[in-house]
Amino acid sequence: MKKYAVDFSHSTINFSVKHMMITNVTGVFNSYNVEIEANSIENLEDAKIFIEIDVASISTNDISRDQHLISSDFFYADKYPKITYNVTDIERVNVNEFLLSGEMTIKETTKPVSFKTTYRGHAKSPWGQDTYGFSATTQINRKDFNLTYNAMLESGGVLIGEDVNVTIEFEVYPI
Repeated sequence: MKKYAVDFSHSTINFSVKHMMITNVTGVFNSYNVEIEANSIENLEDAKIFIEIDVASISTNDISRDQHLISSDFFYADKYPKITYNVTDIERVNVNEFLLSGEMTIKETTKPVSFKTTYRGHAKSPWGQDTYGFSATTQINRKDFNLTYNAMLESGGVLIGEDVNVTIEFEVYPI
């Protein structure tokens, strides 16, 4: 099996969640580690994939909100500094689409999570490096992972939605 590295300058782990029931707040995790091994990265079916995210690297472009997100009200980064995702099964859906199923752990709670994953293609960089692109999406319920903080609105409804949309864009290359 070949090992692959993520090109961090061309990759992202993004999320969005409903705010005040009228719009979405988006954010990213700026620090993470990815381990990928595969016989054929384009095929993916035999790949081994593990992702570890540094919770304290969360950024929503609002410092006070980011500090609240890493506090004990939400992620409690001092006690639970990592989010992990370990792929346990990969199913080919069609030529360039796969369903990656695995276990996500947030705050010591582990749940099954599947990502719809699209192989975007292969290109040689200007420096001759083989590079491969992937996009993956899923939706999780934050309450399933004990992220339960919320506030009621005077107008009805809640401050923060339960469903979190996660989008991953990775460029990878063999090492």
